Amino acid sequence: MLKWAIIFAIVAVIAGALGFGGIAGAAAGIAKILFFLFVVICVLFLILGFTIAKKV
Repeated sequence: MLKWAIIFAIVAVIAGALGFGGIAGAAAGIAKILFFLFVVICVLFLILGFTIAKKV
C-alpha cells in the first residue's frame, strides 16, 4: 500500500510539473488517503503485535 502511495505521489508531482492540475490534485489526494490508511494499519498491527506477543 505504501508503494502505491509513493507511485501516486510521483504521478502527482510529474503531472503538476507538466501543468495537469486536475490530475495532479486527484493523484495527490489518492496518495494522501493511501498513506494515512497505511499508517493506521501499521499502528493497528503494531498494537496487536504487542498485545498478542505477551499472551503467547
